[in-house]
Amino acid sequence: MGSLLDFSAPQNDAVTPPPTIIQPKLEPLDSVSDSDSLAPSHPPGIPFPLSQSQPSPPPNPNSNANVYSEFSRISQLFNTAFSDKAPQNDVVSSDKAAQNDVVSSPDALAIVARPQEGLSASVNRIRHPQHSSELVRVTDLNIEDERYFREVVRKTRMLYENLRIYGNLNDEKGLVGRRSRNDLKASSVMRERGLWLNRDKRIVGAIPGIEIGDVFFFRMELCVVGIHEQPQAGIDYLPSSRSSNGEPIATSIIVSGGYEDDVDTGDVIIYTGHGGQDKCFRQCAHQKLESGNLGLERSMHYGIEVRVVRGFKYEGSASGKVYVYDGLHKVVDCWFDVGKSGFGVYKFKIVRLENQPERGSLVLRFAQNLRVRPLEVRPRGYVCLDMSMKKENVPVLLFNDIDRDHEPLAYQYLVKSVIPSYVYQFGSSGCNCVLGCLSNCFCAMKNGGQFAYDERGILIQGKPIIFECGPSCSCPPTCRNRVSQKGVKNTFEVFRSRETGWGVRSLDLIQAGSFLCEYAGVVLTRDQAQVISMAGDNLVYPRRFSERWAEWGDVSRVASNYVRPSHPSIPPLDFAMDVSSMRNVACYMSHSRSPNVMVQFVLYDHSNVLFPRLMLFALENIPPLRELSLDYGVADELSPKLAICN
Repeated sequence: MGSLLDFSAPQNDAVTPPPTIIQPKLEPLDSVSDSDSLAPSHPPGIPFPLSQSQPSPPPNPNSNANVYSEFSRISQLFNTAFSDKAPQNDVVSSDKAAQNDVVSSPDALAIVARPQEGLSASVNRIRHPQHSSELVRVTDLNIEDERYFREVVRKTRMLYENLRIYGNLNDEKGLVGRRSRNDLKASSVMRERGLWLNRDKRIVGAIPGIEIGDVFFFRMELCVVGIHEQPQAGIDYLPSSRSSNGEPIATSIIVSGGYEDDVDTGDVIIYTGHGGQDKCFRQCAHQKLESGNLGLERSMHYGIEVRVVRGFKYEGSASGKVYVYDGLHKVVDCWFDVGKSGFGVYKFKIVRLENQPERGSLVLRFAQNLRVRPLEVRPRGYVCLDMSMKKENVPVLLFNDIDRDHEPLAYQYLVKSVIPSYVYQFGSSGCNCVLGCLSNCFCAMKNGGQFAYDERGILIQGKPIIFECGPSCSCPPTCRNRVSQKGVKNTFEVFRSRETGWGVRSLDLIQAGSFLCEYAGVVLTRDQAQVISMAGDNLVYPRRFSERWAEWGDVSRVASNYVRPSHPSIPPLDFAMDVSSMRNVACYMSHSRSPNVMVQFVLYDHSNVLFPRLMLFALENIPPLRELSLDYGVADELSPKLAICN
C-alpha cells in the first residue's frame, strides 16, 4: 500500500547545539495513589499476573450455588486473562522486525478506503504485532464506513474499561496486595492479544472511528485506539531506524501545558521539543534536532498533518486528568531559541487546520461555564432553566434557539415511574447490614454474589436485572448498592435540533458506566395498554429495548470461557409505559443503532420482577454537549427517533 520512495535529504541550517541529554519529552503521569506503581514488577512482555487460579466451569442455570458464585467466576476469568503467557517460540524480536520494515514517502501516502483489516484483530493471537512503518491516510469513507469504524472503536474502548474495572474490583476484594495500575494492566492484556487498533498500519491524519472531542481518562487508552502510541512521550513519531531513508516522521503530539516554554492559544500552539531535561522535568541542557524533534521538522517539510491531544487536570476524573482529541494541525515553522531556563530549545509553531468541528477542550471549558452562568454564556435560547420544577437534584434545562416550540413544558414532569399499587404488595425483603453492606449481605447474594457497582458508583457488569438495597434494608443511605435510586447527578439539557427534533445532552463529562437517570412514565398492564393504544397514544414497551446491558462487562475477547450473565433472571416483560402526559428528561433521548446510553433493569422498592424500573447508564465516556442516544430496538425508518419522542 503506497509506493516506497526515498525521502529527500534533510535541509537543516539550524544552529548546532552542544552535546545534550537525549530524553523523550515526557508528560506527567496519570494521578495514582502513593501505593500505585507504574513500573511492572515482572519481566517485560508478561501480562501482569494477578493470580494463578484457573477459571471455573460455566454455571449451571439450575444450581443456586452457581448463581451466587458469579463474582468468583468473573474474578477468575480476569485473573486468567492476566496470567496467560505467550509461547516463547511465538515471540518476534523487535530489532529483527525493525530491520525488515520500510516507510513510504510522506508525499506519496497510500490512500485507503475502509481498511477493515487494520481495525480487526485475531482474538486468538497472543503476541502483539510489531507496529508497521507503512504510512497511510484513510479517506473517502461513506456513512456506513464511519458507522462501522465508530462501532469498532466503541467496543474496543468498552473492553478496555471493563478490564480496568474488573482489576479495580479485584483490588477491592483483596485479591492483590495493593491497589495497582489497572489502566496499564488492561492495555497490556489487550496488546498481548492483538486487540490494539491500527497496529498493522501507521495512520497519518484522522483515525477512523475517532471523533474530535472524544475524551479519555487514561493515557494508555490513547495507545489502545491508536491516536498516540507513546505511553509517556509527548511526540509520537515513526523512528528513523524503521524508515527506509533514515528520517523520522511525527504523527501526533500531546499538549499538557506542563512545560515552561509551551504557549497554547487554542488554534495556534508554540510547542517545545524534547530532550535536555532531568528527572524532575527541568531543562538542564540544550536540545538537538533529532528523534521526535526532527520528526516534527520533517512533518513540516513534507506538509504532513499531526493529531493534537490536550491533557489537563479534571475534577472527578478516574485518573485526575482528562485527554481530549482536538483534531488535525500542521507544523508551519521551526526554530532554535533560548528557553526560559537559559538552555537552547527547539520550538514549533503548530496551527489547527480549518473546517473542523469545534475543539473538544474548548467545549469542555464552555460547558463548565454554562453550568454556572447559563444566561450569561448563552443569552438567547433558554426557554426554561429547570423544566423539572426542582423535582430533580439538579436543574434540567430547556433550550431552543431554532423555533418557538415549547412542547416539553406541556407535560407533567416525573422523577420516577408510576407503578401500580398492587405491585408493592409483594414487598421487598432487605439486608440487615446496619453499619454498611459487605459482599456477603443478602442483597449482594440476590445479585449473584457481588455488588452491582464499584466504590465510585460505576456499574461493574450489565445483568438481566439488578437488585439494589431498598426501604426494607437496614444499611445507611450512603450504601454503595443504592446508586440509581439517588436520582440525577448530571446537569441535563433538553434541546431543539434540526436533525433529531428534541434531544438530550449533558453539561457534565460523563464517565462510562455511570448512572444517568430513570426512563420514567406511567406503567400500564397489557389490558390497559391496549385501551390506551386504541385511543391513538404512543406507548413505550420495555421489552423492545435492545439488550445493550449484555455488552457492558463482556470480556469474551480476552477470556474465551466468559459466559453472558443469566442470573438474576426475569421473565419476558409484558407491560407498557405511557409517556403521553407525564414523562421525564429520558423520554427525549434520540434513537441510535450505536447508542452511548443503555437500559438496565433495576429493582429496589419492591420485589416483583415483572415490573422493574428502567435505569439508564452510560456505555462510553460522553463529552459535554454531545447528544445522548438509546437503542429503542424498534424505530421509524424515516426518522432517527421514535414517534413518541418527536
